[in-house]
Amino acid sequence: MTRLSVAIIGAGVGGLATAAALQRAGMDAKVYEQASKFARLGAGIQIGCNAMKVLRSFGLEDLMRAESFCPRSWNNRDYDTGNIRFDMVFGEAAEQRYGAPYLLGHRGDLHSALASAIAPPSIHLDHRLVGIEERADRSVNLTFSNGNQVEANAVVAADGVHSFVKHQLFGKDEPNFTGRIAYRTVFPASLLDGRDIDDCTKWWGPDRHIVIYYVKPDRSEVYFVTSQPEPGFTVESWSAMGDVGQLRKAFSAFHPQVRHVLQACPSVHKWALVDRDPLARWSQGNITLLGDACHPMTPYMAQGAAMAIEDAAILARCLKHVDRGGVAEAFKRYEATRKPRTSRVQLSSRTNTWLKEPTDPDWVYGYDATTAPLAELQAA
Repeated sequence: MTRLSVAIIGAGVGGLATAAALQRAGMDAKVYEQASKFARLGAGIQIGCNAMKVLRSFGLEDLMRAESFCPRSWNNRDYDTGNIRFDMVFGEAAEQRYGAPYLLGHRGDLHSALASAIAPPSIHLDHRLVGIEERADRSVNLTFSNGNQVEANAVVAADGVHSFVKHQLFGKDEPNFTGRIAYRTVFPASLLDGRDIDDCTKWWGPDRHIVIYYVKPDRSEVYFVTSQPEPGFTVESWSAMGDVGQLRKAFSAFHPQVRHVLQACPSVHKWALVDRDPLARWSQGNITLLGDACHPMTPYMAQGAAMAIEDAAILARCLKHVDRGGVAEAFKRYEATRKPRTSRVQLSSRTNTWLKEPTDPDWVYGYDATTAPLAELQAA
């Protein structure tokens, strides 16, 4: 049996994780990304124990431990008094309970680590997809804006919340604008003038919150992300700049630790928070969706990237030892395995109550996509 050729659309966390998983399963996986270069955007990322189990299977655990901060806990506090609502302890206790560490890192460092786990010739930049067609023989033809055409046995679309492939397969729809916006930035912790902050804290206000944590093991960089109402703002760009003064006013009633962090930050980015309802279908023939393309979610559980990383591991297991004629069935199995879990996380995250009060997080962090049971499909 010849090696299955898989074209992956999008070189974000989900796309790179998919390439790493498929290549390790013996497939010829290539990634096509519309950007002309990778940029280290100023964003932190929480790498849950469930995601770390997959990264471990890629051989990236030591690298991620060296690049990331391991928090004592994810502490949840009242916005003004600082009273503890729920302290979700991580560190060694979580590693023993869930089988992997909980890490806080820079999204750019995770992205670079995933890229290092892929054969270098496999990533093709400056490839914006403009056409996709599945032929009668189940091969898929891709056309890019630079004039290049590619044929593959299977296509995995990891092209984000505005997925071109999703639009082609299932029609165009608009995401749910939540009426809320987020400010975020990473900046040198030296700007805090020597004042310590908690390892990782979510400060809960009446209609807004802010999450603050370190993203480097030496505590040299600090990150925060907010959520607050602003119904008229609908810009989703990760590079749009926000007004630091407005941000400080929005959190002027918060605890002194929060105000100190906001006073120290030199600049912020701002984007609108969106999600979508769970899709009825992810796949059509030898084409499927992955990550934000099929289950975009609010960031309130810090599980968006983790769900895409889990998707990658399950997808690779479903495709292993499959030829072109078996791809469509493998994609159905992948979808049937993943959809119940991703839908539950999507809808749970939407409520923005995760860890606000004492919570049992085992169903999230205890999951292992490298060994979890695969769905059994009903005979036609």
